Amino acid sequence: MSQTRPASVPPAAPRTASAIEAATPADRDRWVDTLRVGSLLVVILGHWLMVAITADGRITNALAVVPALQPLTWFLQVMPLFFLVGGVAHAHRLESLERRPPAARGRYAAFFRRRAARLLRPTLAFLAVWVVLGVVADLSGLTFRPGDAGRLARDALVMVPQLLWFVGIYLGACAFAPLMRRLHLRWGLGVAAVLVAFAVTVDVVRFGGGPELVGNLNFALVWLALHQLGFAWHDGLLTTRRGWVMVVAGFGAMVLAVTVGPYPTSMVGLPGEAVSNMAPPTAALLAQGIGICGLAVVLRPVMARVLSRPRVWRVVVVAGPFAMTAFLWHLTALMTVLLAVRGLGITQPAIASWAWWATRPVLFAVLAAVTAVLVMAFVRFDRAPRAEAGPGDEHRRWVDPVAAVSAGVLFFGILIVSIVGVDILGNRPVFFLVGEVTPIVGFAVLAAGLLLLRVTRPRGSRID
Repeated sequence: MSQTRPASVPPAAPRTASAIEAATPADRDRWVDTLRVGSLLVVILGHWLMVAITADGRITNALAVVPALQPLTWFLQVMPLFFLVGGVAHAHRLESLERRPPAARGRYAAFFRRRAARLLRPTLAFLAVWVVLGVVADLSGLTFRPGDAGRLARDALVMVPQLLWFVGIYLGACAFAPLMRRLHLRWGLGVAAVLVAFAVTVDVVRFGGGPELVGNLNFALVWLALHQLGFAWHDGLLTTRRGWVMVVAGFGAMVLAVTVGPYPTSMVGLPGEAVSNMAPPTAALLAQGIGICGLAVVLRPVMARVLSRPRVWRVVVVAGPFAMTAFLWHLTALMTVLLAVRGLGITQPAIASWAWWATRPVLFAVLAAVTAVLVMAFVRFDRAPRAEAGPGDEHRRWVDPVAAVSAGVLFFGILIVSIVGVDILGNRPVFFLVGEVTPIVGFAVLAAGLLLLRVTRPRGSRID
């Protein structure tokens, strides 16, 4: 069985290509590690390409301004790959827990607590900084000013935390992983097929005149279906032949959906669109996700040979520990640079003009430098938690149910914050699912989830 734990190099370890190659187990699936790092990098570059400030000081999306660019998202929407890789990693972790005694308590809590710690440590550091920025902006009166400056400040306090939707959804996938793994071990790819069928049914009901609220079921069905493919990858069920079937069927269904069906062309959400393929995720996004995951399967043999070269593998290993931190802070770097450019009075070229394309490499270089500074400052929060007592040492019967409840509360807390933003003093209400909520409500729900998760820790242990 291939090893699928994320590759990383401790700061004090040798970083030469030969040393890293010697330390890498022969059965590690290097392509999985590369997909994890690469998918986050593509998301970062995609956001840097898409987000812009208009001449009147509004934050917009280049894809909305120039619809001809929207087909780029068919290949730049790579979040399905991260859920695929997440399924592989979770299968590996759950396998190690399954080797515990059958009667061991606390397996679920041990699994979810560790996965949540990896996600929440860097996320909470990110939120703390942005809450402070929001408080400073409010106390200085910046967010209340009329005109461009006030509007940009308010928009930034809502827009930048929106990337946390991914953290919330991925945490939900972690919460379901033990159950979905058991189903996979019994039914194999049939579980993914059922999830796909349910997701399509949800869209049929939604776009066939049913209640809009039913579409929210696809937040679970779509991403769990893609996560389920990771279990199949781990167990060797995704052969190259099946990969080609996924590519043809997935991308074929996506093209049919956006040309004949009620779905927009873009696989990312755009301002002003009546329907988004992302919120809630649609069958069109699921088809695109299956297609791009199939492409990863097809490329696996070729990339295994490429990644067997020590210098190529070294790039992946060295970049791995910084990927999540870079993802969290890349929009902060983008807003900082765009606001600085606007403050200096530098005229920005029209989106998609020759000057706009010509200046992208320069902008990306500046953004990379600013992001690197932020990463160096905050990467300390993205290290693995210390080991704690195993589930076999747990004597409290209630820890698994409480951990499951904490997972649900954390899921909603992070999603609320990602939608309403971090402006706790302004505390402006935003619609979420069935009604309006405020940033304070979002942070209160998040705090309740953290408290519940904390009480499941083994006595006398710490998760750092």
